[in-house]
Amino acid sequence: MCGRYTLFTPAAELERRFDADFSHLGPDGGPLQPRYNCSPGQDLPVITAEEPDRATRMEWGLTPAFATESRGLINARAETVREKRSFADAFERQRCLVPADGFYEWVAGSGSGGAGGEKTPYRVAFEDDRPFAMAGLYDRWEPPQPETTQTGLGAFGGGAADGSDGPQDPPEVIESFTVVTTEPNDLIADLHHRMAVMLPPDAEGTWLHGDPDEAASLLTTHPDDELTAFPVSTRVNTPANDDPALIEPVA
Repeated sequence: MCGRYTLFTPAAELERRFDADFSHLGPDGGPLQPRYNCSPGQDLPVITAEEPDRATRMEWGLTPAFATESRGLINARAETVREKRSFADAFERQRCLVPADGFYEWVAGSGSGGAGGEKTPYRVAFEDDRPFAMAGLYDRWEPPQPETTQTGLGAFGGGAADGSDGPQDPPEVIESFTVVTTEPNDLIADLHHRMAVMLPPDAEGTWLHGDPDEAASLLTTHPDDELTAFPVSTRVNTPANDDPALIEPVA
């Protein structure tokens, strides 16, 4: 699976790499800030077919449009993505790029705790830390409107039907995404039984704009050439920790 990743490449370099605007994704609409511990539930940059020249923020953890409650599906299996109701519609017409420059996987410890001991996090990245795109899907979900009942004076005196002083704000539309995973390469297989679909740069346009069959042909395992994996601090286990020390190798 892919449950944490990094994106600390400077915004200007991301703009050159993806030919898209990242300058507005930071605090108060400023430049994108480096992230060393991108975690589920956070709003993170993606590039969609709707706006391929402008990155946008979406919540990591997809909720399908048809859902009656928030789902938070962080990964979709490549083998069944076209069959599962939660992902099928998004696969047909709402694919996205998820920019990253590395991701984390956890390996069960072999010390006194054995397989049940503390897991060791590993960072996986290209040797030069260059950014890449993970295959993603996105959707828009609008929470169901609460049912109203005409009780109290508000129902007759010009107030809202629920007795409040006025009309209620419409429910907030949540835009969310998921990362597609596939079988691991030899490097990742020692760490986990799944890995994110890492798209070659020349396939990113096809993933965004190609027909479903063309897109499905890209759901393959990325070779481990030029990839590296090394253990990092268990501080990465806590999403609140987000600093450069997280990507430093540890003994």
